[in-house]
Amino acid sequence: MIILDHNIPEGQARLLRRWRIHCRQIGFEVGRPEWDDQQEILRYLHSAKHATFFTRDMGFFRAKLIHKSYCIVILNVPVLETAHYIRRLLRHVDFRTRARRFRKVIKVSAERIAVLEIGRRHQIGFRW
Repeated sequence: MIILDHNIPEGQARLLRRWRIHCRQIGFEVGRPEWDDQQEILRYLHSAKHATFFTRDMGFFRAKLIHKSYCIVILNVPVLETAHYIRRLLRHVDFRTRARRFRKVIKVSAERIAVLEIGRRHQIGFRW
C-alpha cells in the first residue's frame, strides 16, 4: 500500500493515479487532515501492514524510525516533480518491490538516494 502524506499536492497524487499507481493520501482517503504529528502517522503505519509512506517532511529521516513492517520515503525534490520521483523510485531496481523497500528509511533527491536500514550503522547511497 502506498500512503502519501498530506504535504504532497493533490495534483501530484492524481498524476500517480493516472499512471496506475494506487495510493491513498492522509487527510483525504485515510486518517485526518490535522495529522501533522509524526506520532499519529507512525501509529497509523504500524496498523497498516506493508505500507510505503511518502512525505516531504525531512524530520522523518532518522534511523530510529526504521521498522520491519513499513518503509518511509522522504522526498527532497521540487514539489511539481514529486510524482515523477515517486514513480522513478518505485521502478528503481533496488526498490521496485515491497520486500526491497521495507525495513528502510529512504531519502530521495534529484542526484541520489540515501538509505538508512536495519542492521547498518551508516547510510548507504545510490545513484539514479
